[in-house]
Amino acid sequence: MSANQSPTGQQPSATYDSAFMKAARREPVPHTPVWFMRQAGRSLPEYHKAREGIGMLDSCTRPELVAEITLQPVRRHKVDAAVYFSDIVVPLKAIGIDLDIKPGVGPVVENPIRTRADLAQLRDLTPEDVSYVTEAIGLLTAELGSTPLIGFAGAPFTLASYLVEGGPSRTYENAKAIMYGDPELWHDLLDRLADITAAFLKVQIEAGASAVQVFDSWAGALAPDDYRRSALPASAKVFRAVEGYGVPRIHFGVGTGELLGLMGEAGADVVGVDWRVPLDEAARRVGPGKALQGNLDPTVLFAPTEAVEAKTREVLDTAKGLEGHIFNLGHGVMPSTDPDALTRLVEYVHTETAV
Repeated sequence: MSANQSPTGQQPSATYDSAFMKAARREPVPHTPVWFMRQAGRSLPEYHKAREGIGMLDSCTRPELVAEITLQPVRRHKVDAAVYFSDIVVPLKAIGIDLDIKPGVGPVVENPIRTRADLAQLRDLTPEDVSYVTEAIGLLTAELGSTPLIGFAGAPFTLASYLVEGGPSRTYENAKAIMYGDPELWHDLLDRLADITAAFLKVQIEAGASAVQVFDSWAGALAPDDYRRSALPASAKVFRAVEGYGVPRIHFGVGTGELLGLMGEAGADVVGVDWRVPLDEAARRVGPGKALQGNLDPTVLFAPTEAVEAKTREVLDTAKGLEGHIFNLGHGVMPSTDPDALTRLVEYVHTETAV
């Protein structure tokens, strides 16, 4: 199925000829498209006002609130794509996993998965489990017009690490103990998570998302051989599961410079690159046939405007000659970032790359 066609064979959507979609398809663009990971959230005062007194996971289940938060950076920054406001653990919560997102800590799982018997916690995800997602995306597509909406989910490896560790970790010792010591259990865990992730992405695409991104936030903790053996198969299963929809699929991880070629093999159309590897070198590692996304260091935005523009120019220069380039940060927007710096950055990229 082509990227301009829905699963039901409907006519092309209004987003098809947008700069973001063209870049993802490695086609000529009127300007380099820009969006930011974590643009819908913590750096915006209007976000904090909208979410005042409402917990993170609760926020993700309120369609009107989700739509408002998703739209805020589009209105303010004039970015080329919206990203659905959610969290990678939302589908886990939806199937009954006892977890919460604790301020200043992150997701915390009450009963970590450490044994085969614990796999019983992972049932299939149904559209009814996340009906609020379908409703929110319906609201969003009605408002966004020709601006694409990016849906997203966590990659099986990262979700598995949270579930096994019970929360954020710097060493992943419990997850790696299973990965090395009981590879069959590890495979079965990631296989189930691949099905849950794919189901969550399908809900978003069928509701109207124009593209999807899979976040493998913790994949950088793996050596290439371990990634190939213990993470790549599950991620590839996710990308295969949504291939038939014809929407661009983006794959991003942090600290994954040594894994870029393998991440390209997993099947995405666009590979996200963090700030540690220049885009021209990333293109060499990923190989032909993929667009790249990235990769300004998020901390650059704390420097004076002249310095931000100089570093942005470096990124754009290294992107010249790429088959397709979507400008982004090399990780998410930091909470204390000046929103005006993001607005200026979007305008600068658009102006500098206009054809």
